[in-house]
Amino acid sequence: MAIGTTGRQPSTKQRAGARAEHKQRTRTAIRQAAMKLFAAQGYAKTTVEQIAEEAQVSHTTFFRYFGSKELVVISDDLHDEVIEAFESIEPGLSHFDLVRRMVSTMYTTAANDPWASDPARMALIRSEPALHTRYSLEADQSISDAAQMISDYTGVGVDDLRLKTFIWAVAGVLFHISEDTADPMEPGTLDTLMAAIDLLEAGLPLR
Repeated sequence: MAIGTTGRQPSTKQRAGARAEHKQRTRTAIRQAAMKLFAAQGYAKTTVEQIAEEAQVSHTTFFRYFGSKELVVISDDLHDEVIEAFESIEPGLSHFDLVRRMVSTMYTTAANDPWASDPARMALIRSEPALHTRYSLEADQSISDAAQMISDYTGVGVDDLRLKTFIWAVAGVLFHISEDTADPMEPGTLDTLMAAIDLLEAGLPLR
């Protein structure tokens, strides 16, 4: 330790934590600046340069955090947290109980995150064709990732028609529930999702 200093040097863990906090603050500042500009002048008319200036970061910094204007809105930073939760699911669940756990995990994680659950964010995604298209592509990738996890968990090949049909049925129902809900994060949506999975497991009874 240098002469004239007191205390211990920050540990590697502390430095990593400080960097993570700085990164999150910067991402949040960029998102807040973007949403402010989108509300004031519209999504299409807002440029990356304007967002960077409003957030008080450089053009280079913007692209270090987000690959495009679309990703400022689409990305939610929850992937690692969700995957960690998925990996902790105990073995032995049925494929329907596994899906219930996965859906409830994704919903709860998003609902507890201020950005992912922001109604203005979802309203913007739904109203802007470019964002809606990109969001759909991201959703398709999430479905593919979920299919691979279910395949690994159950031991049924990812290309097996039985698994593919199961994934298509569940994904289609859940997608339409989300699309038909004004705010997918509103109270009661998770109950509706769970009820739909119950109906699928019961063989889609009408009475």
